[in-house]
Amino acid sequence: MSMKVGSRQVDGVTIVDCSGRITLGEGSVILRDTVRDLLSKGNKKIVLNLQDVNYIDSSGIGELVSAFTTSKNLLNLTKKVHDLLQITKLYTVFDVKDDEASAVKSFK
Repeated sequence: MSMKVGSRQVDGVTIVDCSGRITLGEGSVILRDTVRDLLSKGNKKIVLNLQDVNYIDSSGIGELVSAFTTSKNLLNLTKKVHDLLQITKLYTVFDVKDDEASAVKSFK
């Protein structure tokens, strides 16, 4: 399954809904390009919704870290992604939320 993204606005915050695999190649490029495109359009409040992401490789982790300067909020982690962030100690770096309302509220 390839990586797919969509974005939407909720109270001035851009939610990027990700699905599939964030991996070396297409997956990480799509995420990087999406975040850069949003920034170029003036969107500074960005939340990555990883509810439908079922796999992240080391390149995908690198892309999340790269996106950290713009998006410190992660939403709806699957157990697999949650465990990966725990193992890599990145769970403490990101502001992880379990629901969208909390993620949007964190920008106020």
